[in-house]
Amino acid sequence: MDANKDKGVESTDWAPEHSQALRELLAKGTSFSKAADTINAKFGTWYTRNAAIGRAKRMGMTDSDRQQPALPGAVRPEPEKVPERRGSEFRPSEFRWTLRPPVFQCVAPAKLRRVEVNPRHLSLLELECNDCRYPYGGNVEGEAITFCGHPRRKGSSYCAAHFRLTSDPVVPAERTVNAARLRLVRAT
Repeated sequence: MDANKDKGVESTDWAPEHSQALRELLAKGTSFSKAADTINAKFGTWYTRNAAIGRAKRMGMTDSDRQQPALPGAVRPEPEKVPERRGSEFRPSEFRWTLRPPVFQCVAPAKLRRVEVNPRHLSLLELECNDCRYPYGGNVEGEAITFCGHPRRKGSSYCAAHFRLTSDPVVPAERTVNAARLRLVRAT
């Protein structure tokens, strides 16, 4: 048994009469697929279009050796000439980025909203269920973070003053909190 057939690779050895038939068919302008079909019908082989292309290349046939089939009324177009590239002459772009420094306008300082609340400064562990969780501190490295600790507003994590401070003053709060109680269920 041939080693190529064990690997599933088709042998590239064509019989001389098959190669001659391929040469003649291609000289007449037959396509590779039709040439392969004609050879298969004549000799009882199983050559593919790609096998015919590969064999033509191995035989040294080029496109100039093949006669191209002429279509009725078709004129073969001339290849377009590519314009020569000019040397490296400088052409300024139509759109140039300017490197001007930006112009800054004087703007009045923004008025910050402020709330007069005397926080209780509770630690996280001291907070209870209904205490305001508005944070204070932590701006400097090593500074402790404390929380407001006043009674929180219903449906919020903050007291009424801090809720107004953190919410958008123009848009009213549309979010409602569901008062339904959750029940823990043991998974089985």
